[in-house]
Amino acid sequence: MVANDPWQKSGSRDVTSAQDRFAMVEAAVSVVDGVVAGRDEIDRGGPSYTADTLMALAERHPGAELFTIVGDDAAAGFPTWTRADQVAQYSQLVVVDRPGVAVELPKEFNWLRVESPRLEVSSTDLRSRFSDGRPLDYLVTEPVLSVIEQRGLYGSSARIKTS
Repeated sequence: MVANDPWQKSGSRDVTSAQDRFAMVEAAVSVVDGVVAGRDEIDRGGPSYTADTLMALAERHPGAELFTIVGDDAAAGFPTWTRADQVAQYSQLVVVDRPGVAVELPKEFNWLRVESPRLEVSSTDLRSRFSDGRPLDYLVTEPVLSVIEQRGLYGSSARIKTS
């Protein structure tokens, strides 16, 4: 699900437009069977709150099992989310561990931990790589690179390359 206005980031740093982020997510999942990019929050407009999205999904798909999947950095800040208790009520909370020291998760919520390959990269790192023209091999799929290049995101498309 792509946020329309990620309220915890807005105002504190530059945020790529919702339409551009959706195009990248759509490209990324286009090669994964059974996974589709969601634009409900974009279509709804305004700030994006996971609780609102989950309630709408639960209403639209009664009985569906919903999951909120976040990295451990986001999980550590989960209590600051708007209506975090409703997010936990409407979905199974899943944390994907990232490199480094494991983050202590808020104990008042039931977390399911998932291990993933340890890639030492964040979205900030990726944007820097795009801007600097450093290689992106194995970090971003070709369909996503195509979207970035076509839309001229993160600096000159001439600098986007793989090693």
